[in-house]
Amino acid sequence: MREELLSIVEKNSRIDLKELAVLLGAEEIDVANELAKLEAEGVICGYHTLIDWEKTSIEMVTALIEVKVTPQRGQGFDHIAERIYNYPEVKAVYLISGGYDLLVTLEEKTLKEISRFVSDKLSTLDSVLSTATHFILKKYKDHGTILDKKHEDSREVITP
Repeated sequence: MREELLSIVEKNSRIDLKELAVLLGAEEIDVANELAKLEAEGVICGYHTLIDWEKTSIEMVTALIEVKVTPQRGQGFDHIAERIYNYPEVKAVYLISGGYDLLVTLEEKTLKEISRFVSDKLSTLDSVLSTATHFILKKYKDHGTILDKKHEDSREVITP
C-alpha cells in the first residue's frame, strides 16, 4: 500500500481521505495512520501547490544556477549546500554529477534580483569557485504536470 499511496499523494496532495481509501482498497483509518507515519518518518516532507506564474499578473523569474565548489574537509558538500539552502530565496539545492557540483533553483521577481543574489551572496561564499546561471524562459512541464496543454479539437470529423 505504501508505494501506491505515495504515488497517488505525489500527484494529488489534496485528494480526499475517503477517495484515497477507496483507490487503495483500504480502511480510512489505516490510510490516515500510514500518511501520519510517512510524515513522521520524513518520507512525506511537505505538501505544495504548483502555480503557473505566467497565467497570473505576478512577475516571477526562475533560474537554475550551477555552482562549482571546493568541498570542506570532513564535511564534503553538505556544509556549503546547507549555507546555500538556508537563504530564503533558494527554492532547491541538489548535488549533481558533471562539470558542476550543485544545482540551485531560485525564484525572484526580476532578473536583476537573481543577478544580485548570485553576485552578492552566492559568489562570495568561501567554497564557491564558479557559477553559471540559466534562466527558465518557459515551463512546459513541472513536477509531472503539463503546463502548456494543447486544446484538442473535440469536433467530429465529417468526410464525404
